Amino acid sequence: MENLNFYPDLNDIGSRIDVYLTDEMPEFSRSSVQKFIENGLVSINNKQAKSNHKLKHGDVISVEIMEDERIDVKAENLDLDIMYEDEHLVVVNKPQGMVVHPAKGHYSGTLVNGLLYHCGESLSGINGVLRPGIVHRIDRDTSGVLVIAKSNIAHRELASQLSLHTMKRVYNAITHFHIKEDIGTIDKPIGRNPNERKKMTVLPIGSRSGKRAVTHYKVISRLIHNASKVTLVEVQLETGRTHQIRVHLLSIGHPIIGDPVYGMEKSAFKLNGQALHARILGFVHPVTNEYMEFEASLPQYLVDISGGI
Repeated sequence: MENLNFYPDLNDIGSRIDVYLTDEMPEFSRSSVQKFIENGLVSINNKQAKSNHKLKHGDVISVEIMEDERIDVKAENLDLDIMYEDEHLVVVNKPQGMVVHPAKGHYSGTLVNGLLYHCGESLSGINGVLRPGIVHRIDRDTSGVLVIAKSNIAHRELASQLSLHTMKRVYNAITHFHIKEDIGTIDKPIGRNPNERKKMTVLPIGSRSGKRAVTHYKVISRLIHNASKVTLVEVQLETGRTHQIRVHLLSIGHPIIGDPVYGMEKSAFKLNGQALHARILGFVHPVTNEYMEFEASLPQYLVDISGGI
């Protein structure tokens, strides 16, 4: 049995729990989520949930999912870039191409496999055996800074900061074409693409399945690379929806180069994934209350494209 915990943020208040969980767990259909609720496998604040429950501030959702008993997540001696570590948390610079936690088709070589070897049993158990210590995620082909909880106290506090949008998250991306505005804010709801469930999309304001998503951006440099116009942009998340930066930049006509899902079908850039890097992560230490900020410099392939800027 795998136990997953979810911490809805302020923009989720008022959403039905079945709608919320369907968005958070794209591998399951809405009917499957409703069956989980009907079978008593979903709880809110340690009480059995009802499918028509509308989320309130402070709700903590727990979902019990049966896992294949053959799944055995093994510790692996991987070369992790540890930026900081103490008894409560560890900060890692994840490389492009590494999956954060085991999932169907990826049960080895993930960040969790490496953390199990590095940290042993000293990882938060809140999110079960497949996601120990995982407070937040970035996509496989997005590189950059992540914080992992080593204690349940740290996990709950860091998750609360994410929910309240007080955690600082700054990214760099390289987009197709030159973005005209030097600075801007994209405030467009994001939800599951009704035609392709594994993809996200911008939805009309007021859509039942769309969640408010806000992205702030600032142009760092407009470049010409291999005869193609590109823009190096700094992006700061106000909310944290799935694929938010990728979907929002696409929505203003500037998809991220190398993006296999939301990018241009014909592209001169032969990359191993989207040119997106989580450069800065700032948060208040869950125990010492000290503000901490970590910065991971751009990976070499982004430096090469941006000319070292």
